[in-house]
Amino acid sequence: MMQARFIRSLAEINVAQWSELDVGDSPFLSYEFFNALEVHGCVGEKLGWLPHHLVVESKNQLVAFMPLYLKSDSYGELVFDWSWADAYQRAGMPYYPKLVSAIPYTPVSGSRIFVNKRCDRQDIVALVLATIKDFIATHEVSTFHCLFPAEQDMQAFSAGGFMRRLGCQFHWTNEAYESFEHYLSFFASRKRKNIKKERASALAQGFHFSMLSGDQIEPDMWPVIFAFYEITFHKKGGLPTFTLGFFKAMGEILAKQFLVNLVSYQGKYVACAIFYRDSTHLYGRHWGCFDEYHNLHFETCYYQGLDYAIENGLTQFEPGAQGEHKISRGFLPTPTWSSHWVKDARFNQIIGEFVQKEEDHMRDYIVELQTTSPFKV
Repeated sequence: MMQARFIRSLAEINVAQWSELDVGDSPFLSYEFFNALEVHGCVGEKLGWLPHHLVVESKNQLVAFMPLYLKSDSYGELVFDWSWADAYQRAGMPYYPKLVSAIPYTPVSGSRIFVNKRCDRQDIVALVLATIKDFIATHEVSTFHCLFPAEQDMQAFSAGGFMRRLGCQFHWTNEAYESFEHYLSFFASRKRKNIKKERASALAQGFHFSMLSGDQIEPDMWPVIFAFYEITFHKKGGLPTFTLGFFKAMGEILAKQFLVNLVSYQGKYVACAIFYRDSTHLYGRHWGCFDEYHNLHFETCYYQGLDYAIENGLTQFEPGAQGEHKISRGFLPTPTWSSHWVKDARFNQIIGEFVQKEEDHMRDYIVELQTTSPFKV
């Protein structure tokens, strides 16, 4: 017999139990990542991400886990539903709290229902979906949202009656490129010249780039890295929700999967970009720079990342959410998904009609963007 229950902290399960779950080697699906979020104050009630994880157990054995949070706002999700919240408010109904399955502040697609490698997935997923529906029905929670699920999870949600929502990001695929020059040889001439011009402009200014893994970062570098992370949020009026302790933990625990590209100029650090990686993917996550330098952002975050991915034989590079400017650099439009369950029947119909029309427009948008690819026809 399987039983599902909710837990308020990842500390209620242990690493040994987690190791039995089929999560692959993504750093964002690791026990260490989720645990560090909680231990180092990156989530919690004050930040609008109250842990409410779902676990499924059988005979004291963990057979499934789903990261869940009770959300009191929509910050840090990157699947935007502010207009839904506004519609609820105008109707005199509370939209928050809502129940969200996501990797906080991290728009990376992947499994959201982690199942024990030795267990049958179908029955477990059915129990998870039924438990979510029951929780929404019996608690003061308006909606459920699963953000950036993997394809098999997306299919399960759709089969279970959850509505789907289409989004778009810009990803790079490695077609067995031997070098950056080899990669550029597949570009149309004008686009290739633009990239070379941008790289030459950045490199001619005398910057020095150091791509460091977590175990190569010296203790006195961490405050500098964190200051670069914070400055971007301060410039844009955002909230830097990751903490210095969190980044230090990532550098120590995920030593080879946490990367920082530190940029120095005349012996002084001037910018940095934070990446993560697994056996196949490079993920661009954060950028920071105190001053403005021509083309430095493109070089630090994209071209240096492409150099690293090609050199290390990685098959994909996901540089983060949004940004049509990435297309001209070889990051092509890629569909992303989310799943949703709306308790109120009237809003379920309204939102369902909205996401269907939105999907039609999004598909047209993706097709149109594909025509701007920099690659030779």
